[in-house]
Amino acid sequence: MAIKKKHIEVNGVKITIDFASQSDFISLTDIARFKNLERTDTIIQNWLRNRNTIELLGFWEQLYNPNFKPLEFEGFRKQAGLNSFTLTPKQWIEKTDAIGIVSKAGKFGGTFAHKDIAFEFASWISIEFKLYLIKEFQRLKDDESDRLKLDWNLLSPSRVSRRGPCDIQLNQIAITQMKSLLKSVALKKINPS
Repeated sequence: MAIKKKHIEVNGVKITIDFASQSDFISLTDIARFKNLERTDTIIQNWLRNRNTIELLGFWEQLYNPNFKPLEFEGFRKQAGLNSFTLTPKQWIEKTDAIGIVSKAGKFGGTFAHKDIAFEFASWISIEFKLYLIKEFQRLKDDESDRLKLDWNLLSPSRVSRRGPCDIQLNQIAITQMKSLLKSVALKKINPS
């Protein structure tokens, strides 16, 4: 599932974030540790028993998953909240073809959910925890965004001395290309001024 993993810390709990299918998936298992370090699976299953949870999952899937099975969702929806109703993440995924929750077994496994779903799970755990989770998640996304921005200062000759020979060569190529673009007659024709 994971193309890359990041971690944030929320109220002393390390939360894993995996990037999969162009979306961030946050570990529900890690969030559940805020409530109980040893029974994370039980906490997630109790959350899945709730009718509001089933509706959230079902409506989210209908919005984002063209392969979602709505009839199976309706069956779970009718049973949700009953004393006899139980549901695991794996059952939900297998019976409905859900993509908003991912469950992996093993040492580095756990239950992960799309950020929309994970924030709702965090809210069920604790409103305060959810707000801190959102704050830390946003900080992580801001940091990632800042790293992806093109640092135009790299083209500054004053910074050349701090870079290696390959960086200097790339810098010269970039400068040459920029000068070429700026002198381009075709570029001037595009500019409406």
